[in-house]
Amino acid sequence: MTSSLLDVAVEVARAAATHVRVRRPEVFGPNARPSGVGGHEESVQTKSTPTDPVTVVDTETEQLLRGLLAERRSGDAILGEEGGGRTDSVAGVRWVLDPIDGTVNFLYGLPAYAISVAAQIDGVSVVGVVVDVARDIVYTAARGRGAFATTSDGTATRLACNPIEDVSLALVATGFGYSSFRRTAQGRMIGQLLPRVRDIRRVGSAALDLCMVASGAVDAHFEHGLSPWDWAAGSLIAEEAGAVLRLPSPSSSSAEGAVTVAVAAGIDAEFLTLLGEVGALAPIPTD
Repeated sequence: MTSSLLDVAVEVARAAATHVRVRRPEVFGPNARPSGVGGHEESVQTKSTPTDPVTVVDTETEQLLRGLLAERRSGDAILGEEGGGRTDSVAGVRWVLDPIDGTVNFLYGLPAYAISVAAQIDGVSVVGVVVDVARDIVYTAARGRGAFATTSDGTATRLACNPIEDVSLALVATGFGYSSFRRTAQGRMIGQLLPRVRDIRRVGSAALDLCMVASGAVDAHFEHGLSPWDWAAGSLIAEEAGAVLRLPSPSSSSAEGAVTVAVAAGIDAEFLTLLGEVGALAPIPTD
């Protein structure tokens, strides 16, 4: 079953990535400025806070994904960032979709945003696909079958986390919430964590951060307040590459502020201890 689910996930995610590549210059243009610094206000709205944007391309892309899945997997449940859906655990397959993970990057033209498509059974991801749209790299995983990255020329490479054993040498990816309360707490944690690791990276896409753990581009990722569509695909890719995970409930919401962690196995105990010491294992609510 996972083989057929993976085929569908790759097909629809690739189609969505093509749509996003075509639509960005059409909607924003090469010299466009994002809403808030001039122009294109009609193409950008906000969600949880004025700094949390959603573009017309986000909603178009999710509609495309939903339509393709309805044709290929009619009857399956769907949970998407823009269109909502079943948040509870379902008996059959639930597709979890993030049409553009890294919308702020997409809006500003920073080349770090992704399509994320996962298939879950009983709340557990069994298939995950993340497409790095700008670099045209497709990350895939099926439970128990490993994780891979496929480049635009069709070359596939099996992924494996770094064989790191010293947390002080760890390159750590993270992300920040949109509420000022959560950001303040996250800033304090980073201030305590930074002197105790190699460095911190903030790319702006949790799905890509998790794939970076899988590929060895970073050694660990942690972030508070991710929704299932942020981690459902990327966490499986990281896990199948050898990462140790700590995940929120599959029915969780961003407002709850639970932490998501993916870390190379050689430093998992040490890194989780470090996160506990700086208070990063506890949830951070929005207010």
